[in-house]
Amino acid sequence: VQLQASGGGLVQPGGSLRLSCAVSGVNLDYYTIGWFRQAPGKEREGLACISRGSTRRFYAGSVRDRFTIGRDTAKSTVYLQMNRLKPEDTAVYYCAARNTSPITSTWALEDDYHSWGQGTLVTVSS
Repeated sequence: VQLQASGGGLVQPGGSLRLSCAVSGVNLDYYTIGWFRQAPGKEREGLACISRGSTRRFYAGSVRDRFTIGRDTAKSTVYLQMNRLKPEDTAVYYCAARNTSPITSTWALEDDYHSWGQGTLVTVSS
């Protein structure tokens, strides 16, 4: 599985960005995709996850009402729509894949994801 994240950039507080994760080498329908981020000096955290077949979505509490994860199987791409961005959302954002179905208690565990993209930087600043 190969993943490539893109769409990062500089945005003002309150603005929006849509990140893309292009997945190649596999049928996206059979994979769970997660979005993570790592801010300077902080540990990487899970933000959102969409299960195989898009039957379930999970979100971290800090982004639940602002971020939306979705997938376009025809384009083999998973998106993260980010609205009402805050300076504390500044981080490098990563997408990752796993070939198992996520559950509520463990969807954000990094060790469960076996393939990672290279990351895209999001900076929220005026």
